[in-house]
Amino acid sequence: MVASTAQNVEQYLAELPEERREVISAMRKLIRKHLPKGYSESIGFGMICYGIPLKQYPDTYNGEPLSYVALAAQKNYYALYVMGPYADPKQDAEFRAAFKAAGKKLDMGKSCVRFKSMDDLALDAVAKVIASTPPKQYIERYEAARAKTKTAKKKRA
Repeated sequence: MVASTAQNVEQYLAELPEERREVISAMRKLIRKHLPKGYSESIGFGMICYGIPLKQYPDTYNGEPLSYVALAAQKNYYALYVMGPYADPKQDAEFRAAFKAAGKKLDMGKSCVRFKSMDDLALDAVAKVIASTPPKQYIERYEAARAKTKTAKKKRA
């Protein structure tokens, strides 16, 4: 499964083979347990997303809810997108160090943690990073990053 056409989380889960559904359901449970209040669950970009709804924060660059965490079953692996480490170098370093300390090999791009089973993850580190940023703080980081981008574009023009 690369990109789901599901309209809601229940449909997304129903599309998955049972063994893949079990992993996604377990990760979903972990995310929901540690997710700060103010984020909501939805389907976006063909995956399960957790973000700040447009009614709460409509000023996003793409007109979509401000994404904080996302979860997907890809063709050959699972993907957990965590925007906290992507947006905060200190949090990124701590996240990577926690994987190393747990003896886990972190397979991570900018925000995407790829894994084949939950045993590949340092679950305490994942839970900590998910719980780390309340929506208000995340919006502040987002706005600061957008301001830097706008300033850089003006300098180039």
